[in-house]
Amino acid sequence: MEVVIAPAERLARIAADAVERLLRDRPDAVLGLATGSSPLAVYDELARRHTEGGLSFARSRAFMLDEYVGLPADHPERYRNVIEKEIASRVDFAPGAVQGPDGLASDVVGACAAYEQAIVDAGGVDLQILGIGTDGHVAFNEPGSSLASRTRIKTLTRQTREDNARFFGGDLAQVPTHCLTQGLATIMSARHLVLLATGRGKAEAVHQLAEGPVSAMWPATILQHHPHVTVLVDDAAASRLQLADYYRETFAAKPAWQGL
Repeated sequence: MEVVIAPAERLARIAADAVERLLRDRPDAVLGLATGSSPLAVYDELARRHTEGGLSFARSRAFMLDEYVGLPADHPERYRNVIEKEIASRVDFAPGAVQGPDGLASDVVGACAAYEQAIVDAGGVDLQILGIGTDGHVAFNEPGSSLASRTRIKTLTRQTREDNARFFGGDLAQVPTHCLTQGLATIMSARHLVLLATGRGKAEAVHQLAEGPVSAMWPATILQHHPHVTVLVDDAAASRLQLADYYRETFAAKPAWQGL
């Protein structure tokens, strides 16, 4: 696991660099897209590079991490619509190239299995963008999630619903109780994981992620077992890291050819 501590705007550029390098080398690469506030600056940077630098997504595919259950198809906070607004419509993905779990499926179990198979059929995710919740969840794998889990329905914790109420006008009652989410084992199958976290509210989760024991109580800690994880955090999110100085020294001394 590589931990990079830098100002938030630089973190977005570093993550976008990794995506751009992948797409320049492999235009048909498969991306994993996250929602929430953490990746928004990355999407802005990628859209800018598409418009100004010709970065193309035309041959690539993308899979979303999760989706609320039961939100109407036209609801602005339905994650399929959020991803369309924040990145898909701003670049040149081909029609149908971005897929997500079907939160309106009548057969939820079947829809989850089909989504897992779609990822496999695409050859797996090459680079997965992630955020982390204040309680250590990734995607919607809440504390207590199986470390071997696959795409399934989950019940959101009150903490997660309170954190997400800001997207629903501050009204907790409007935040769905259930979601479909890629499981931790699904996420761990991606070849490169790039996780972003900013702000002091994420500090304890980041500390557990990078330096705590692997535990279902902090689901993101399973990433310690992945061979290629990049954790991008600002000073506030890094404030609980015991090895923060070492992480800074390591990144400063990193050979230029190594990349992320």
